[in-house]
Amino acid sequence: MATTLPDTSLSLLERVADPGVLRTLPADRLPHLADEIRRFLVAKVCARGGHLGPNLGMVELTLALHRVFESPRDALVFDIGHQAYVHKLLTGRQKGFDTLRQPGGLSGYPSRAESVHDLVENSHASTALSYADGLAEARALAGESDRSVVAVIGDGALGGGMAFEALNNLGAAPERPVIVVVNDNGRSYAPTTGALAKHLSVLKYGGGAEACRNVFTDLGFTYFGPVDGHNTREVESVLCRARAMKRPVVVHVMTVKGKGHRPSETDPSDCLHAVGAIAPDTGRPVAKASGPSWTSEFGHALAEAAAAHPKVVAVTAGMLLPTGLGPMKERFPERVFDVGIAEQHAVTSAAGLATGGPHPLVAIYATFLNRAFDQVVMDVALHRLPVTFVLDRAGITGPDGPSHHGMWDLGLLSMVPGLRLAAPRDTTRLRLLLDEAVAWSEGPTVLRIPKSSAGTPIEAVASMDGVDVLYRGKGRPLDVLLVPVGPLAQPALEAAHVLQTEHGIGCTVADPRWVLPVNPALESLAARHRLVVSVEDGVVTGGVGTALAQWCQDRGVTTPVHALGLPRAFLAHGSRPELLTQAGLDAPGLVRAVLNATAHRDAGPAVPLPAQGSAR
Repeated sequence: MATTLPDTSLSLLERVADPGVLRTLPADRLPHLADEIRRFLVAKVCARGGHLGPNLGMVELTLALHRVFESPRDALVFDIGHQAYVHKLLTGRQKGFDTLRQPGGLSGYPSRAESVHDLVENSHASTALSYADGLAEARALAGESDRSVVAVIGDGALGGGMAFEALNNLGAAPERPVIVVVNDNGRSYAPTTGALAKHLSVLKYGGGAEACRNVFTDLGFTYFGPVDGHNTREVESVLCRARAMKRPVVVHVMTVKGKGHRPSETDPSDCLHAVGAIAPDTGRPVAKASGPSWTSEFGHALAEAAAAHPKVVAVTAGMLLPTGLGPMKERFPERVFDVGIAEQHAVTSAAGLATGGPHPLVAIYATFLNRAFDQVVMDVALHRLPVTFVLDRAGITGPDGPSHHGMWDLGLLSMVPGLRLAAPRDTTRLRLLLDEAVAWSEGPTVLRIPKSSAGTPIEAVASMDGVDVLYRGKGRPLDVLLVPVGPLAQPALEAAHVLQTEHGIGCTVADPRWVLPVNPALESLAARHRLVVSVEDGVVTGGVGTALAQWCQDRGVTTPVHALGLPRAFLAHGSRPELLTQAGLDAPGLVRAVLNATAHRDAGPAVPLPAQGSAR
């Protein structure tokens, strides 16, 4: 039965509660609906934060997708998922935007738990075409020839290695009816780079491109385009033609990032790609910053290090400004290389640079280094190449959720032979450790920094073979050695003070600075205490605590090691302080963990205790 449009006093957007209603809407009402959607997005995202620019550019295209295809019967896969806000609005989640990216609220990415319309929720780039390939194969095996598979991919993500691999497979299978919609706005976080971006520009501005030979037709696709992505009728018409082809098709759609919101459209640095709470009319933050961020402090430190070390060059995978490379780019533009959203290529390209003489620094989000783990192991570490990785957004990142928490790096990188990993506790140590890293020539080095404001410096009260002692309690023998990783030194210090003053438990807080491999100085420190507690904002399995426990065991140190960290689970979105508290990694949580561990110790022989942390 056809869905009818309710005759109520609600706004047009409120009346379009599902895609079925949208398909009954007269075409002449679509421009008005698009305007309502843009006003809604600006109001909600500016108030609570989220991805603004990408979604403002997706309005008419998403309307056309849901009018031509019948989700969820037809599969719509968005790459990257941060461009799916309009899709969420049109699939019954308008009220959820009041809780966008808030704890327990609407996710900022597609979420299978939220809606049957969300098939894929991984927000890492360049994956949609491979998902679509597999979905189309599955439907062919099931004999379902009347269900479409549509992958919407941005021009930035299209340059990733997986996207090329999927195009290679899809184009060679003319019987596989996958529609690839290229949302081409000329930007990812910044203007898209590379030969493919130049080729898309030729197609956009060359005129009569639909009939010409291009990279997509050479790979076996039928090509439609370029199409005005802000003309819903035109997009609908082309999508209908693409669906009727029953074969691999590329629909090249031109859009404007930030469409309809002047601050977003004219933002030269893409600061309005993803925002916190901002003033809608200016795009400026409404809250005063609590201090410089770790990323900005790293950026200035790197520019200084590059001046002091002429061999230092920097590599980024399509995220020059978000990873702090702006200052170095301004001072040494010829020494900064943006390879686009292609993490595997970025790492092995850095290996090539190191082989040729420079010292490359790869600036990358911690969560995205997962994608290039093989390259770190086989292309860098196996060759003992001096490549420095700076992992931004390490640990809990906050509102972006499970795909963006940088919680896997410590467990993964702890296995890599010859790799040294540092976790600065403050920005003073960041500068010192960065200088040490770029001066190291015997293998790869890693620095991990969080997504947060940089706190005040924490000075050591003593130093022992590279380990900084930050706190020395009273009592002999001392009870607990706390070994925090990076910025968790602050809650560890607070916990040590409470344990000493309120519970009479003498603590030492020791910052190894270089946390992997284990500093041998920790062996003697551990032997002088009754209990060792490691604290890290990475998954506790296989991380720094595991390495420290193994080190002590191998050397006959009988002091038990209790590892605290994040649970082996996919953590939901929420603020960094909230999620650290839930995992027991704030000062009160550390106090509870130590009291629990010492109670078990005093009750009998030392036994391994479960790691702290709770999944949401």
